[in-house]
Amino acid sequence: MKGTSVILGTLAGRAAAARMVDGVLDDLLVDGMDPVARPGAILRGIADRPMKGQGGIFLALPGGRRGFLKQSKGIAPGQPLQVQVTGHSEPGKAIPVTLRLLFKSRFAIVTPGAPGTNISRAIRDEEARVALAEIAAEIELPDGAGLILRSAAEGADEVEVAEDIHAMCALATDVLADDGSEPELLVDGPDAHAAAWRDWPVPDEVDDGPSAFADRGVLDAIAALEKACPLPGGGTLMVEETRALVACDVDTGGDTSPAAGLKANIAAVRALPRILRCLGLGGQVVVDLAPAPKRDRKSIEQSLRAALRADPVETTFVGWTTLGHLELTRKRERLPLPAEVMTEAA
Repeated sequence: MKGTSVILGTLAGRAAAARMVDGVLDDLLVDGMDPVARPGAILRGIADRPMKGQGGIFLALPGGRRGFLKQSKGIAPGQPLQVQVTGHSEPGKAIPVTLRLLFKSRFAIVTPGAPGTNISRAIRDEEARVALAEIAAEIELPDGAGLILRSAAEGADEVEVAEDIHAMCALATDVLADDGSEPELLVDGPDAHAAAWRDWPVPDEVDDGPSAFADRGVLDAIAALEKACPLPGGGTLMVEETRALVACDVDTGGDTSPAAGLKANIAAVRALPRILRCLGLGGQVVVDLAPAPKRDRKSIEQSLRAALRADPVETTFVGWTTLGHLELTRKRERLPLPAEVMTEAA
């Protein structure tokens, strides 16, 4: 099917949202079971003990959970702090948090402590930029806060944009005025449905029917992620999570032409961000490419960098290993696809 579809539903009892582009699974969001650990949640934490040598400090969070803040200077044990969850934690590890709060909606982001108004660079129409700047100028922001107008604001109803900004400003004002002294969840992080509405472009259609995941091929697409994903030209890409890193293997399949390695490798690095995104994988990523001469590396790098620019998850190309493997580091902002979800899809 041509076009973009967003499918909403549940997987293994968790809220989930899938984005299909021309019949291919392009993105997948699945909720975790702990609302306190959901990225974007704003919490009141209590400073605990600093981690010597790491420049960070542990925090006591609601429900006996622990957070880790990569900052300890000027923070005293027992001090209440407002923090925001920045990503998913590995099992048994503290929840990563930051002091930099962002109040994010579909059209705008209110940024306490970072004054100034900025309009997304993706909005290039000058008239649209002027209109959005006029809307922002009429709104009173919390003291010391700034405003970012997101690309979704372009072409949106001006009243809706203004109301959206007002709502985020009111929320920011209420949270910043908090003076509690015990660990508490102050603002829920968005669930999968809310995050899809907030962050994904407007689709051609939305399907939230009771059997939409099965009817629209989402379950089949999820099940296929555990297998060797076929690539254009006959090659395959296999992605497996280990305790230390994410291992990826590229195979040329039945192609025996002289350029088989290059074709498979370029197809693999183009598909890799999408597959990692759908699997929710991050951290260290090592790609064992199909055999190809060193002179092809520049073409492979160019294709990889182009694919990463279109990926919303922050990823850094580290370089090449002595064995000729590609190395990446990827932010852990997604929940790795739970085993029970894979089981249900299968």
